[in-house]
Amino acid sequence: MDKVNYHSTENKEISLIEANYQSFAFSRHYHLDFHIGLITAGQQKFHYQGASHYVGQGQLVLMPPDELHDGQSMLDSGYQTRVFEIDPTWLSELAQLKQSTSQVHFKQLIISDQQVFQPLSQLHQLLATNHVSQLAKDCLPYEGFERLFSHYVGLEQKRAVPLGNQSMESLKEYLLHNLDQPVRLEQLSQLCQLSPTQFQRHFKAKVGLTPYAWLSRLRMEQGMKLLKLGISGTEVAHQVGFYDQAHFSKAFKSTYGVNPSQVN
Repeated sequence: MDKVNYHSTENKEISLIEANYQSFAFSRHYHLDFHIGLITAGQQKFHYQGASHYVGQGQLVLMPPDELHDGQSMLDSGYQTRVFEIDPTWLSELAQLKQSTSQVHFKQLIISDQQVFQPLSQLHQLLATNHVSQLAKDCLPYEGFERLFSHYVGLEQKRAVPLGNQSMESLKEYLLHNLDQPVRLEQLSQLCQLSPTQFQRHFKAKVGLTPYAWLSRLRMEQGMKLLKLGISGTEVAHQVGFYDQAHFSKAFKSTYGVNPSQVN
């Protein structure tokens, strides 16, 4: 049976997921944040950058933002996972980046290292409870990620993905500020100084999704962020471009496997 819990933390740049996935399968999607997933039981299979990957108990998956991937259980019994959702800016600050043109880069997609896994597993459990002091919750993330950073993090130059005379990053920022508006293909193509046909073709080639599918995911990702801030489901639905809460709730449940009311 599928069971998923989403938790906010005192640090608004870090959110937590604790889940047991059995039948629920993730279609191809991306995240706005870094996802650091710890497999605590079972095995997961996912496709990423044209290859199949397998991860099991005691291993970590380090998924950067904006990268397309899917996910499902390899076993009928499912798999259990604890996930850190981390804002990219906070992660860059943790890495003490000195140049705005650089970004955090994990040297491996999958890590098998119990000296990394165990501290992060303990950190996840502590941040999800109320049994530690406020100061501890503030300090613990810096300690918990220490070995991961010292052994597996590198730096790389930010790569701008061009789309006409714009970049995917600038297009994402534009759409995030206009999620409550009816977005038209012609509008986006003019923004990039492309014809609608060129825009659709170039977008799919660069990103791997149609503009519509990519925008739909962006609405869900932003909706999740707003729910974690304590904004009501009705208000979130309108802010991310849905006519009513019912349609938003249906799309949200299909995407994440839980109702918006279950996010805290």
